[in-house]
Amino acid sequence: MNLPTVSLVGRPNVGKSTLFNRLVGSKISIIEDTPGVTRDRIYSEVSYHNHRFHLIDTGGIDVSQELFNDEIKIQAEIAIEESDVVVFIVDGKEGITENDKVVRDMLRKSGKKVIVAINKIDSKDSLEHQYDFYELGFDYYLPISAEHNTGIYELLDIITSDFHEYDERCEDTRLKFSVIGRPNVGKSSLINALLNEERVIVSNNAGTTRDAIDTVMKYNGEEFVLIDTAGMRKKGKVFEAVEKYSLFRSLKAIDRSDLCLLVINAEEGIIEHDKHIASYALEKGKGLIIVVNKWDTVENANTKEYEKIVRSEFQFLSYAPIVYLSALTKKRIHTLMPQVLKVSENIKREIKTSVLNEVITDAYTLNLPPSYKGKRLKIYFTNQSGTRPPKFTFHVNNKGLVHFSYERYLENKIRENFDFEGTPIVLQFKNRGEE
Repeated sequence: MNLPTVSLVGRPNVGKSTLFNRLVGSKISIIEDTPGVTRDRIYSEVSYHNHRFHLIDTGGIDVSQELFNDEIKIQAEIAIEESDVVVFIVDGKEGITENDKVVRDMLRKSGKKVIVAINKIDSKDSLEHQYDFYELGFDYYLPISAEHNTGIYELLDIITSDFHEYDERCEDTRLKFSVIGRPNVGKSSLINALLNEERVIVSNNAGTTRDAIDTVMKYNGEEFVLIDTAGMRKKGKVFEAVEKYSLFRSLKAIDRSDLCLLVINAEEGIIEHDKHIASYALEKGKGLIIVVNKWDTVENANTKEYEKIVRSEFQFLSYAPIVYLSALTKKRIHTLMPQVLKVSENIKREIKTSVLNEVITDAYTLNLPPSYKGKRLKIYFTNQSGTRPPKFTFHVNNKGLVHFSYERYLENKIRENFDFEGTPIVLQFKNRGEE
């Protein structure tokens, strides 16, 4: 189920990032009382009642010729194009400005549902300009205070009024996996090799694939949804508007995936941005396979030696299998789908509570957690509380006594006893009686 998209737009310093953080529930956007702080679009996901949607924070639109302003305007236009609903934020204390009129003109052309959020209405004195904004000519107006959490729930009600309720039962049950990586590592070639036909345009120019593309493929009589993504560039180095638009599409593709194929270029080796892309997939709890492409171009290729390099660079992905292949020549391409099948089973694997508790009890007895101020962690019982990724809940006497090293020890014991190759696993600790 594709989630709707909502963007926050407006001139500088009207409180877009404050509202973004309020809606998301955490301080993701940088807030500073200086125009132009939010330059790149920032994305997150919002849940409200039975609704979920993607939220985009944009930079402030300014008609002056300051550095980045043209770029910010282009980015906002793209965010508007991507959106189902646009929240137009204005400063209720200052009234309408020329920059507000610029934003208004952009939104009128879009044809999108626009909600004018009159921000900073936190006292009677701030009501002075509230009704001036009605001349902007939109259908929805709402006074809010993002800083003081006033009017936020009413805003969410209007945002989600036309959205379908999110129902996991409506999700496509077919395994969905995305091909991710920075530009020109061979993602489209890999998809063509898997499909055994030219279903995706392939070019030597970085950034050819602009949108995420879904393709249904069959393997061993089973249907899969294969998602190609645009090459992901490091945000600070991307200035072409279309490529930033593609980045968002790529992040959404990861969100929709059950597992990801992280493609790296064997010729170029691993760079920092490869790690950034992988960490996003990890953060989202996706299964992951590291695909070392262009393996046929490596002189004196030795998988054991190269694996040492991969494991050293991706220490946080020790559970991820590594596949070496050449998408262009299709050498070793046959080794990939069996790994996809295996990881797809692992991300939805369920362990019987009795068997799980035997493993945890043995692990606890073998290596007691250290005591702290005369108190020691006790594990009463453990159960699996979810899949995709697998989640395990430990019911304990005091979760404050859980040390990071002991948590890692428990995770390793679970992995030693059960096959969770290719998938992250989540451990959570609850005090006895805690819901």
